[in-house]
Amino acid sequence: MSLRTTRRPRVPARLLWALVALGLVAAACGGDDDEAGAGEATGAQSDISEQGEPVSGGSITVGLEAETNSWLPGNGSFSNAGTAIAYAIYDPLMRRGPDGEMHPYLAESIEPNDDLTEWTLTLRPDIEFHDGTPLNAEALKTVFDDYLKAEGTNTAGTLADVEMVVVDDLTVTYQLPNPNSAWPDELSLSIGWPFSPTAAAAAGDDAGSQPVGTGPFVFDSWERDNRLVVKKNPDYWQEGLPHLDEIVFRPIPDEDTRISSLSTGDIDVLQTLRQSSGVKVRELDGVDSYEALGNTTGVNIFNTTAAPLDDVRVRQALALAVDQDQIIEIQGGTGVVPPSTQMFSEEDPYWSQTVADAWPDYDPAAAGELIDEYVNDPERSDGKGAGEPVTFRYDCPPDPSLVDMSQLYQSLWAEIGVEVELRQVEQATHIDEAIGGDYQAKCFRMGLDRDPLPTLHNAWSTESAINFTRFTDPSIEENLDALAASADLEERRGLVEEISLTVNENVPMTYHGSTLAVLGARDAVKGLDAWTFPDGGEGSGTPGATTMWGAVWTTE
Repeated sequence: MSLRTTRRPRVPARLLWALVALGLVAAACGGDDDEAGAGEATGAQSDISEQGEPVSGGSITVGLEAETNSWLPGNGSFSNAGTAIAYAIYDPLMRRGPDGEMHPYLAESIEPNDDLTEWTLTLRPDIEFHDGTPLNAEALKTVFDDYLKAEGTNTAGTLADVEMVVVDDLTVTYQLPNPNSAWPDELSLSIGWPFSPTAAAAAGDDAGSQPVGTGPFVFDSWERDNRLVVKKNPDYWQEGLPHLDEIVFRPIPDEDTRISSLSTGDIDVLQTLRQSSGVKVRELDGVDSYEALGNTTGVNIFNTTAAPLDDVRVRQALALAVDQDQIIEIQGGTGVVPPSTQMFSEEDPYWSQTVADAWPDYDPAAAGELIDEYVNDPERSDGKGAGEPVTFRYDCPPDPSLVDMSQLYQSLWAEIGVEVELRQVEQATHIDEAIGGDYQAKCFRMGLDRDPLPTLHNAWSTESAINFTRFTDPSIEENLDALAASADLEERRGLVEEISLTVNENVPMTYHGSTLAVLGARDAVKGLDAWTFPDGGEGSGTPGATTMWGAVWTTE
């Protein structure tokens, strides 16, 4: 099977973190940081207290994993923590439902042309921004042209060749350069969070500190690295919402401090994407644990252009030498998260049993045979003499749980004769090195609760600046083009399956287990998974440890 690689330009730091926020860059594995992007697939929950009927009034405090640099779509790094706040201030044009499909939210409808190069979106009528100006086609057009496509924004790259045309007062058409069956998915992200262009123009450079959306809560105040306060929108367009009078969001980066704050009642809701913390939340008295297992999974990525990991025999051996159950156990996930075999969870419509069956079982004997074959190959890629051991460096952030995991990998690979040097590296450098190709192997986080097209394109296309492993294949490129041009679910499933099989056969990465996303709430806080679509359709719960705050209430 042939391998095509391409030199990728260095990604500027601002764009890097923008890609992170959009879910295009995977964060470190093990449920560590929050920059994997908010998901849309909900999983099973542990015991939840009796909910009762919604009541109005009250204030809650929410402890989040991180601060966000700006609240203006196009400028803000909306990781899971930032997205959690955004859903209080902004409404999305589209949202993913529990069926894995995109459904209108602020939009009333969206329809493509026959070849999927134009998408016509119609807004719901009579919706206003918090400043009283109308949400209409002209507002969308101004935001699109003057802000989202502006040079230096983190959305400019995605929209560079996209044009928006106003059809009438509530209707616009997105004109795309190529077929894109996943365009509605883009409108569920910050590109599809309308904000008041009038308010943004008045605020100027300070617009990111004074967000004005259409959401259930109105921005009140922000003390960076301390708290952001939102108040009830009395003129919200969804009748009967929101229930709460106020929400206070607090960034609390330290996991133990956040859990302690929930236990003592200093905060009412906790957000975490670390499975060890999720397990601790389950054990707290008087706390409901809203859990989601989406597509995000812990992985090891291999630089397929760097010896000895440029040889598929070595990569296959490393996969065969991994006991996923041991990895999950050391991360505190036994009985909580399942082993992964692909970039889609079993709840996702694109998960494949065929792909799962094709992923190799733990077989250290077979792994050793492959390593011996490579070691004794006189033309081995690392330039060492026959019989010399395989060596490489494995990078991971310095979180204690990840250190333990790294040491377990080192031990498992040592059993097949591979010598691994462990290196601890801070998160920002970790990602920057992955983009630049300055690594051999890294722990990472991959997979997104999105349409599979952007997920797979970003991971495996030669055109992607964030194809960290440098692996691609002509069949993948062909199948990605076909995926973009198809709106048929069964055809798309088949294409995704073929891509996944090619990836697993060539092992540019190995898998740990799914990432657990948790909102832990004092049992006085209700309705975190109760939101619905405006037309009454069932919502998707608490994906990526986020929720639609308008549906939440408190009994205190």
